Amino acid sequence: MAPRVGAPIAAVLLAWVSSGAGPAAGADLPGPIALPPGFSISAFASGLGSPRFMAWSARGDLLVSIPRRGQVVGLRDTVRAGRADRTWMVAEGLDLPHGLAFRDPQTLYVAETGRVVRYRYDPGTGAASSPTAVVPDLPARGVHFTRTIAFGPDGGLYVSIGSSCNVCIERDPRRAAVVRYNADGSGEHLFGQGLRNAVGITFDERGRLWGVVNGRDWLGDEFPPEILVQIKDGKHYGWPHCNGRRIPDPDQPRPGFCETVELPDFEMQAHSAPLGLTFYTGHMFPAAYRGDLFIGFHGSWNRSTKTGYKVVRVRMRDGRPAAIEDFATGWLVGDRVWGRPVDVSVGPEGALYVSDDYAGSIYRIAYSPREAPGGR
Repeated sequence: MAPRVGAPIAAVLLAWVSSGAGPAAGADLPGPIALPPGFSISAFASGLGSPRFMAWSARGDLLVSIPRRGQVVGLRDTVRAGRADRTWMVAEGLDLPHGLAFRDPQTLYVAETGRVVRYRYDPGTGAASSPTAVVPDLPARGVHFTRTIAFGPDGGLYVSIGSSCNVCIERDPRRAAVVRYNADGSGEHLFGQGLRNAVGITFDERGRLWGVVNGRDWLGDEFPPEILVQIKDGKHYGWPHCNGRRIPDPDQPRPGFCETVELPDFEMQAHSAPLGLTFYTGHMFPAAYRGDLFIGFHGSWNRSTKTGYKVVRVRMRDGRPAAIEDFATGWLVGDRVWGRPVDVSVGPEGALYVSDDYAGSIYRIAYSPREAPGGR
């Protein structure tokens, strides 16, 4: 289906209002969210359906993908009140759009399940036009249908493609991998392999590529761990033959192979479903947070006791993950779920934005010294 882009603002807003969607009316949430002292959370936007991955324009507008609606939507906080007061359609008629990335202020890339499309983007109006499929033939759909993209410091376009299955031998080597392209879609290069479902990828300030990988299912509540890895060119990370720290898979054994694969840099609770991740580069939060990693845990679907449904902070030490701690919790209350964090993104002002494809919202987490113990 050919995408529609640059729909008239008035028509789009009318359609959104009539469907019940729109900017958040206030900071009310369905339940309390626990945060460290000094932090607060509010609804930046709601009624979005199932928002997934986010990207910031040069003007400071937040773009978010809504795969189930085939849309990319723009959100603008015109008065800097901490909530979106303008919503518009950036593109629609897409095939499960997910990853978003700006190459420069006027060039937006959108990853659909089977291709990557480049748009001409107007930062002032928020209009996207002239769609061009730069990578037209990605392996589409499967158990893991999302495609996530990021531009590296080398100018390359990095595309994360999940496996088609829980555990199997893939026919297309681009599955369960990160593939690098030139910005025009040429120069396809298999960058990292054995990454079952690295939904979230991001670069740190040193130019290193990191990803969170969802481990396989049906090996119990506690195994295999979800992993955080530095994805390196030419390296293999184990799947489908190995799990965690080189432990052979019972369904896809390959004698001697696991000793050759890369070890995970950090292990996390099994079945947490880590999705979006971002290094904190802002200045709103206390200085101790700078350079640390935030990860959205979408939450388990087949664990006997639910886990995840939160945002965690991974403390970095000398450029390596050293410890993990809860940062925002409360979307899981007992066995009841009212929200599922997906992506995390640092806004221009330094707040942390969290998308939730279960509640249909985007949250804004801010810090104020006045809210901290001893603050004024």
